[in-house]
Amino acid sequence: MHPAESPDEKQKRVRTVISRLRKAYPDAHCSLKYSNPLQLLAATILSAQCTDERVNQVTETLFRKYRTAEDFANADPAELEQDIHSTGFFRNKAKSLRGMGRKLVEAHGGEVPRTMEELLTLPGVARKTANVVLGNAFGKAPGVVVDTHVTRLSARLGFSTAPTAEKIERDLMEIVPKKNYVMFPHWMIFHGRAVCKARSPQCSSCVVADVCPSRETV
Repeated sequence: MHPAESPDEKQKRVRTVISRLRKAYPDAHCSLKYSNPLQLLAATILSAQCTDERVNQVTETLFRKYRTAEDFANADPAELEQDIHSTGFFRNKAKSLRGMGRKLVEAHGGEVPRTMEELLTLPGVARKTANVVLGNAFGKAPGVVVDTHVTRLSARLGFSTAPTAEKIERDLMEIVPKKNYVMFPHWMIFHGRAVCKARSPQCSSCVVADVCPSRETV
């Protein structure tokens, strides 16, 4: 994938991809439904190994029942597990939600913190979740969200073939303009769902096919 491509050439290609995806998906946004930072934090924890569509179905009821950090902290484990059962890995996720609630109450007055360092101390929160919350709830961009779509498209586009989300994020942060950190994953995710699918990428209708090194091999 572009073996002789210089950093400047890769940055130029990223800007081309961003420009085209922005035009192709003008309404790109966070697919998780939320009305405050706590809801987005909980929804993102639930989204692990689960579709956003399924999470939204669950949280429609869940957020009427659990409205505050205290509600999550004091939730009955078995009841919470049942409430989120269909998102998968429900025991671990329930444990994370309860732990997250307790930590917010004990250390942050029940409010969701606004720094990467503080968010990473919460149970169930790694960099992806923290980036989602900071970027979408607070408009802060310390990094780039890396999910399965971003991972797949970054590899196909030759932006990063790193083996971990953390390393992919570092690669992307070196070439994606900081002003695009929040929106870049949304454009990639929308494109991944609509065109650059895992099993059957639709290269013939792809707006970035001419700058994609994988267009003839995927």
